Amino acid sequence: MTLELAVRLAEIVLGFAIFQQSLEFMRAQQPEKALGVIRAVLAILLMLGLQPLLVEAALLVTAIILIRRFRGPYNGGSDTMTLLVLLCLWLSHVAPSRYWQEIALGYLAIQLTLSYFQSGWVKVVNPEWRSGHALQQVFALSAYPVSENVRLWAGRPQVLRAMSWSVMVFELLFPLVLLNQTLLIVALGIAALFHLANALLFGLNRFFWIWPAAFPVIIWFQTRLEEVF
Repeated sequence: MTLELAVRLAEIVLGFAIFQQSLEFMRAQQPEKALGVIRAVLAILLMLGLQPLLVEAALLVTAIILIRRFRGPYNGGSDTMTLLVLLCLWLSHVAPSRYWQEIALGYLAIQLTLSYFQSGWVKVVNPEWRSGHALQQVFALSAYPVSENVRLWAGRPQVLRAMSWSVMVFELLFPLVLLNQTLLIVALGIAALFHLANALLFGLNRFFWIWPAAFPVIIWFQTRLEEVF
């Protein structure tokens, strides 16, 4: 995958993710409602590929306003990832040379890789996760509006223990997929299904779109690594 194609695909998915996020703000009070409308329009322009440099700059400004408004990311990790993807794509447009473009996008690819690895590391050093009890608590006591059928999974400790270890092993081994593109594509498919499951089970729909927004960039990054090494 070429750098240009990776950036374009990433911008399309990012635009959709920001549009989805903006719909939440459009149902709120002012000034969040106005910011939501502005960001929705900018997201559409980004998906269409119209003036991405200026559009991303404007989205960064609105993101900073929201961070100041809520004294930090409004929705935690998903908003942080949105800002990271947005900033790296914007930097790829303002970069003075191809070398600095690759630095900006390479940084995004590395951060995406570390986001999975670090998540796995935090879990595996926690006895609650190794025993499956942490995941059991997630199903039993989730603050998100989940169905009673979903909560019944809390009564299957052996299954949840196996699920916990499956997630931890996948996340810890994720950096190794950079060694092979086929393996990377398979891993990204599994990651997408993981985010989709979280969206369907717990309503974490923001995560489903924003992490895949960086997938084209990491595919390009893996191709670039093969060329270098």
